[in-house]
Amino acid sequence: GSTYSTKVFRVTFLTLAASLAVPLLGVTVLLDCPIDPQPISLKEPPLLTGVLEPNIKLRKAERLWENQLYGPESIVNIGDVLFTGTADGKIIKIEDGEIQTIARIGHGPCGTREDEPTCGRPLGIRVGPNNTLFVADAYYGLYEVDPGTGEMKMLVSTKTFIEGQKLSFLNDLTVTRDGRKIYFTDSSSKWQRRDYLFLIMEGTDDGLLEYDTVTKEVKVLMVGLRFPNGVQLSPAEDFVLVQETTMARIRRYYVSGLMKGGADMFVENMPGLPDNIRLSSSGGYWVAMSAVRHNPGFSLLDFLSEKPWIKRMIFKLLSQETVTNFVPKYSLVVELTETGSYRRSFHDPNGVMVAYVSEAHEHNGYLYLGSFRSPYICRLNLQHV
Repeated sequence: GSTYSTKVFRVTFLTLAASLAVPLLGVTVLLDCPIDPQPISLKEPPLLTGVLEPNIKLRKAERLWENQLYGPESIVNIGDVLFTGTADGKIIKIEDGEIQTIARIGHGPCGTREDEPTCGRPLGIRVGPNNTLFVADAYYGLYEVDPGTGEMKMLVSTKTFIEGQKLSFLNDLTVTRDGRKIYFTDSSSKWQRRDYLFLIMEGTDDGLLEYDTVTKEVKVLMVGLRFPNGVQLSPAEDFVLVQETTMARIRRYYVSGLMKGGADMFVENMPGLPDNIRLSSSGGYWVAMSAVRHNPGFSLLDFLSEKPWIKRMIFKLLSQETVTNFVPKYSLVVELTETGSYRRSFHDPNGVMVAYVSEAHEHNGYLYLGSFRSPYICRLNLQHV
C-alpha cells in the first residue's frame, strides 16, 4: 500500500505544484518589467590573488561623524577643512570636527525615493583654482559654490538638452587646474540616480561631457559608455579617465596632445564595480568599488550579465531596495599606478567597518572614504596599512 500512497502523494503534489506554478508564471509574464535589459559580455573576473588578494585592511579605518551625516558620496579638502555632499541634498563643511551646512541645491522634504529629485543629490565634488567648489548634483546640474558664503551659481542645468539628449543623472566631474574646463559624466539619459540599479541591470549607455567655463559651451566627448561614473584628469592633464561601472573597466579619453580626441582602454576587467576615481600621492589613482566580482567564488553581476530574462523576472517581482539587500556587502579600494596596473588593494569583506564605499580621497597621509549609503566618513591611516 505504501508505494500506492507514495504515487498518490506524488501525483497530488505535482498537480498542486503545477496548478500554482502556471498562474504564477502567467502573472509574471503579464507583469510589467521596468527595465529592458540587454545581454552584456563580461570576461571572467580576474583572480583575487597577488596584490588583489583579499585582506581586512579597510577594517583598520575609523568611522568619523557617525550618524551626523548620511551618504557622503565624494569628499574634498581646502587645507584641513573637508567638504562633502550628502543624501539629504546638502553640501556640508567639516571644520575642526564641526559639521555645518553651507549650501543646498534642492529643497525638502528629503528621505524617501520619491523626494530625491526635488531634494537633490550632490555627488561629485571638486575644488577649483579660486578655492570654489564645483558640484555635480544628480538631478539639478553642475554648480559652482562659494565655500565661504554658500552662494551658488548654476553652470549647466539638467533642463538643458545637450545635443538632443536630456541629462538625467549627473554623476562626477574633474576640473583643469586653470578652472577653464570641467569634464563630467551623465550616467544615464534614461534613468535617474534613484534608479541606479535599473541602470546597472539594463546596461544602457551614456557619455562623457565637457563644459567650458569661458564660452559656457557643453560638448559631448564620448558616447556608448555603460554607466559612466567617476572621472579623473591625469596629473599632466593630457587625458581623462572614466569609470565604466557596468563593464567593470576604465576608459581613457585624450584631451590634449597628439592623441587628442582619441580614446582607448586604461584598465579592463576589474575585480569589482568601479565608482569614483581620484589621484593618489604616488602619481597613480585610487579607485573605490562598492561591489566585488568574486573569483574564485560567485559573482551575481557576472551570472546575470548574459541572462536578461532572469533580470526581467527579478525586477517584475522585487523592488530595487529588496534586490540591493541581496547583493553581498563587500568594500574594495585599489590603488593603480600611472599606467593602470594594480599597486595595492584594501578590502573589507562583508563591509563590516566600511560599507558601500564610493570614493577614496587622499589627504595628508590619510584616505578619506566616502559612501553613497552609510551615515559616516571613514578615515584610514596609510602609514598603518
